[in-house]
Amino acid sequence: MTDDVLFRPLQAGTFALPNRVLMAPLTRNRAHADGTPRDLAATYYRQRASAGLIVSEATQISAMGKGYKDTPGIYTDAHVEGWKPVIEAVHAGGGRIFCQLWHVGRISHVSLLPQGRQPVSASAVRAKGQTFTANGFEDVSEPVALDAEGIARTLDDYTTAARCAKAAGFDGVEVHAANGYLLDQFLQDGVNQREDEYGGSVDNRSRLLREVMERVCDVFSPDRVGVRLSPLGQANDMHDSDPETTFSAAYRLLNGRGLAYLHVIEQFYGQETEDDDRAMLKRLRGLFEGTYIANGSYDAEAARKAIAEGGVDAVTFGRPFIANPDLPERYRIGAPLNTPDEETFYGGDREGYTDYPALDPAH
Repeated sequence: MTDDVLFRPLQAGTFALPNRVLMAPLTRNRAHADGTPRDLAATYYRQRASAGLIVSEATQISAMGKGYKDTPGIYTDAHVEGWKPVIEAVHAGGGRIFCQLWHVGRISHVSLLPQGRQPVSASAVRAKGQTFTANGFEDVSEPVALDAEGIARTLDDYTTAARCAKAAGFDGVEVHAANGYLLDQFLQDGVNQREDEYGGSVDNRSRLLREVMERVCDVFSPDRVGVRLSPLGQANDMHDSDPETTFSAAYRLLNGRGLAYLHVIEQFYGQETEDDDRAMLKRLRGLFEGTYIANGSYDAEAARKAIAEGGVDAVTFGRPFIANPDLPERYRIGAPLNTPDEETFYGGDREGYTDYPALDPAH
């Protein structure tokens, strides 16, 4: 294909990405119980190093940030050492990898947290949802509202996690402020019922995101930092009384900081995005002048169309990257795709993780 927009280089912060087929963060629940990656993770990510950029699976910033069984962490020396061979494998394959910094907030269960503590959130509002524990999927636990000391400790946790990500060799970090996790819980008034400086007005509800960004950008230069948002609020029992006003404030907060990118979930898997929502996303897009990465059930042709029309700079692909380690090459030549096996998405060993076939080199 002549001048395929998916394979035009893209400047994202300090990085010149070789293509615009990026790998979305994909929770696979295959870390050790202590949060260190298993050896197979190096193979898994190395197989996908041809992505323009890999965003790691969501990686908790602290023991209290954990919400799902066997997810990785990035807050101890053991985590740093565990991630090093993964990053080295990606770099050996010519790739780039950011660590997605994650605090789940209320989307957790007491069995996953230290000493059986309750999850924390902006307010003591329990989510209608489930999480993945040793017993399978269970209803999330009742949260407690973070007090001033807890917020200060959480900010310190972001600093520690960013430092650990840097020590491990990650090229940058993505701050996860989407999908109904902690930072999203502070942003949206369907959860945030606080009456202090972190609640009430949209500026107050945006405060924790702003302070987290300041902490992370003190460790990594802003051009090595991305942010993920989900303005449509379709995940983990989220809602807001005025989402356009709320997320306009968030976009403006992030604009002009020289960030590597803004990563926006435009549609959730299995859900349709209404025309009014698409119109809102387009209006919000105009508020951020940097590199804009879209996510949301895109295939190659939809991605090409969105990039060619100019509203999107690159697209992250999730399920296609699970089943197709060489996804960019398949898109480049129009090769058929492997079908992902949903039964092996979460947990397990190499099956459905590192055993999907790549194209025959003789193609």
